[in-house]
Amino acid sequence: MKDKTILLFDDDVNILEVCTIILENYGYTVATSETSHDIIEKVTEIRPDVILMDNWIPEIGGIKATQLVKQHPDFKHIPVIYVSANNDIHLLAEEAGADSYLEKPFNLDDLESAVNTMLMGSKN
Repeated sequence: MKDKTILLFDDDVNILEVCTIILENYGYTVATSETSHDIIEKVTEIRPDVILMDNWIPEIGGIKATQLVKQHPDFKHIPVIYVSANNDIHLLAEEAGADSYLEKPFNLDDLESAVNTMLMGSKN
């Protein structure tokens, strides 16, 4: 299970760094991006097992980026965890077509648990 790759999209470099350290400590391979305009190219290159998508990510935003992944025939099976500090995160995640969501700020155990749950439920 721990030989899986997580792709993080967030415009906050500090969040990317902390999440990368934590997830790598759990044994995952981690790739990051501060923008979402090239999401299909990134997913094609990285081939992640799970995507963590921030709502406020520049260029096209988390909702549109998630929708692009979920509408792509080769990538729609990849679980997406939507991440936001927005009070309506469950509605944003639903609109985006995400598989799950994680409200900011989150504790590190919740992060690992969310990723692990998605990996256990994925068909990879």
